[in-house]
This record gives sequence, structure tokens and C-alpha cells, in this order.
Amino acid sequence: MTLLDAAPRTYEVRTFGCQMNVHDSERLSGSLEAAGYVKATEGEADIVVINTCAVRENADNKLYGTLGHLASAKREHEGMQIAVGGCLAQKDKNVILEKAPWVDVVFGTHNMGSLPTLLERARHNGEAQLEILESLEVFPSTLPTRRENTYSGWVSISVGCNNTCTFCIVPSLRGKEKDRRPGDILAEIEALVADGAIEVTLLGQNVNSYGVEFGDRGAFAKLLRAAGRIEGLERIRFTSPHPAAFTDDVIDAMAETPTVMPQLHMPLQSGSDRILKAMRRSYRSERFLGILERVRDRIPHAAISTDIIVGFPGETEEDFEDTLRVVEQARFASAFTFQYSIRPGTPAATMQEQLPKEVVQERYERLIELQERISGEEAQKLVGTPIEVLVATGEGRRDERTRRMSGRAEDNRLVHFDVPDGSGTPRPGDVVSVVVTRATPHYLIAAPTDATLPIRRTRAGDAWDLAEAESCAVPTPASGARAVNLGLPGLRPA
Repeated sequence: MTLLDAAPRTYEVRTFGCQMNVHDSERLSGSLEAAGYVKATEGEADIVVINTCAVRENADNKLYGTLGHLASAKREHEGMQIAVGGCLAQKDKNVILEKAPWVDVVFGTHNMGSLPTLLERARHNGEAQLEILESLEVFPSTLPTRRENTYSGWVSISVGCNNTCTFCIVPSLRGKEKDRRPGDILAEIEALVADGAIEVTLLGQNVNSYGVEFGDRGAFAKLLRAAGRIEGLERIRFTSPHPAAFTDDVIDAMAETPTVMPQLHMPLQSGSDRILKAMRRSYRSERFLGILERVRDRIPHAAISTDIIVGFPGETEEDFEDTLRVVEQARFASAFTFQYSIRPGTPAATMQEQLPKEVVQERYERLIELQERISGEEAQKLVGTPIEVLVATGEGRRDERTRRMSGRAEDNRLVHFDVPDGSGTPRPGDVVSVVVTRATPHYLIAAPTDATLPIRRTRAGDAWDLAEAESCAVPTPASGARAVNLGLPGLRPA
């Protein structure tokens, strides 16, 4: 039996991982819909696809816990199929089928477009299908896409990584860096804008090394400027740059391109030069702080966030104190903090001096406490400041109860804002003008300055209306959608 012989089968994609995984999930959804599947809106889907991450140790536990729950669902749901893809699938290969033999398809990071074929083959043959390629089959951005919202989109500018950080397994799973041609990237952004998007986020394992494959070290700055000239595009973001490759031409492009948002996510990992060397991070704390200083000199209101690993093998109390010192000097708006965990296949996994759990936990809590204080102090400076908020879906879990709506400021801070009685209600994708009334380490509270909420209706809001009409859905408040689960155990914004 083929898909043409039966009613359309439904699917659900569950994302455990980083922004790259979220973007990949949009491609997986697009490929499934191009093959005739429809997104599940109620009940258990006929196809459940799990797009996995392998960065954290607990990623394995999260996957197999989820698969355990799905096993019982599959016994009750005739014809149900389960597929596992992404980085963990690329790493573990046949281990997944050994541990969870009820899985129907296992595919890797290099052959996402094969998923519909593998699902059909598994149904036809009555046996699990395992297909892991060692090199990229097609660039993910050439696959069909089902975007999670109308106002914002992810655009991959490269895949893979040429760095050799000792704690990271990503290069072995996604391969060496491969860069897309600038024209292809700009054409995709233009297509997104034509479809209603007013915000894009450029993605790469190291976005600022973009161009290395075709020999242009200034390619990323040029790409930012070129994207900034696209009519209708209002907000450009990117993640994540590598400090070692961060150059002043990128800072200039950020400062001189109005649509590049005043936000930067710059992974620190450690404030100890000795640990940075052991991590094979080819920069030191002084260079890192120098980049931040130059960014703030050109973009004084920039919000800078980071990633930090606590408890790397051999980290001493002195090393950790260096990290606290750099964090204090850096004044991050937020930080994603990780407790180091062994990832088999990485050089750090076999290093001596693996630290006791209780030592790592104690340091982790001290770092969280420090960053919470700094985040709160930096946010407090914004009270009384007028801001523009791009209204979002799924950002405010308590919006219905508090009678608020939510979205992102230009610096990417989460903002919950009041909608006065009698005022118009913005749509996802519209932009509202409010003033910050209260600040916390993790979000801002804002309100209009008078009885009416200033709303700028946008093409993105129009696209949201159109999508609602086409789905025959009843429009719901912005808080009604479910947020994407980034699923990184131990990752906590502080």
C-alpha cells in the first residue's frame, strides 16, 4: 500500500536540540508534507519523528525515555510508525534499534530528505530501516519547509564545523563546514519575506567563519549587509559565532545595518585561559572581553549572551574563579550554563581529572547565582525605556491567566506586555510599542503609555491571518500555540 491508496496519514516532529535542530525539523516537516502527510492536530499522530541532539549526556536518557512512552502508544495505534533522526541517530546508528526495536526508521544528519522514502519502505517491507550517510546528501535548505510561524524563519548559511573543541561531538556528526553560495542564501531570505516573514535568523555551527570554503574571509560581513538591503525584512539575527573568528568587519556590519538586531550570542565556555587551551578553543579571555568591548563601543545597547561549561576535566577552583571574574566583567544579559558531561568519542571523555559531581554542582550553583544577579541588574537598567516588541506565539505560558501577550524586543529579550481593555489586539507578527515597567533576570514586563496599545500591523500579521483562514482554524490568542521544545537537559538561561 502506498500513501495514494489511503487517507492522508498524520505526523508529529519532536525536537530535542539547538536552533539547528529546530531548523532541521522544519525541513523534515516540509518533506513529509510534500510526500502527502499532514500535521497532526489532535490525538496520537500516525508518524512520530524525534529529531535528536547529542551534545549533552542526558540527551540519550531523554530519547530512550520518550521511546519507552511511545512503545505503549504504538501497541494501541495500528499502523503507527516511529522515526529517530538527528545527531544522536548519526552517532549511535544501530544502537537505537538494539535498545528500542519498535522504532521503524533511523536516519542521520546527512539524509533528512530520505525520511518519507524510508517510512514507506519500512511499511512495505515490514521491518525497520536504518540509513546513516557519512557525507551530506543534499544541503538541508534545498528541502521543502513547513515553518513553525509566519513572521520569522531560520536560514542555514553553512553546516558542519572545522573546529576541534575537545568537548564537542558535533563535527564528527555533521562533518566539515560546507558553505552555501551567497546568492542561494539571499534568494531563500527573499522567498521567506515574500511569504510574510519580517525576521530571519542566520544559522551555522560557526556563522562568522562563513566563506572559508570558497576563500572569502569577509563573506559573513558582506552577507549581513546584503541581507540588510532586502526590502520588507525588518530583523536579522545570527547564531552562533566563534570568538576566534570574530572580526571587526562583522562588528561594523552589525552597527551599520539597521535591520541587524542589537543582540549577540558569543560562547565563552570558560574564563580560564588554561581550560580554554585544554578545550582547544583558539582564543583567550582577554581577546573575548576585547570583542565585547568593541561591540558595545559601536552598539552600546547590545544585549550579549553566552554559553559556559562548568567542571571541565582538570578545572581547579582557581580556573573557576577566572570564569566568575570574566562573567562579572562581561555583564552578559543571559547565559546558558552547562555542567560538563562525558560524551564518548570526544577527546575530553578520556582526559584525566574528571571532577566529582558534587564539586561541579556546587560551582554550577555559584555561577547561576552570579549570572542571575548580573542579568537582573542589566535588565533593571531598561525600566522606563520604550521598546518595540514583535508579537510571538507560544512565548508566554501564563499570558492567558495574566491577560498579557508576549514577544521579543529588538535585543531578543522576552517581553510580556499588557493589552488595555478596549484596545485592539495585535496578531502574531505585528509590532507593538510599549514601555518597560518591571524587569526580572529572565523577562521584562511592559505596558503602553496610554489607554490604547500602539500596534503596527505588518505583512507578517497579514500572513498569520491568511494561514489561520486557510487552515479553517478559529484565531486564538498569541499564547495558545505550543512552543518548540529545545530539549537540552541541564541548559538553563540565567
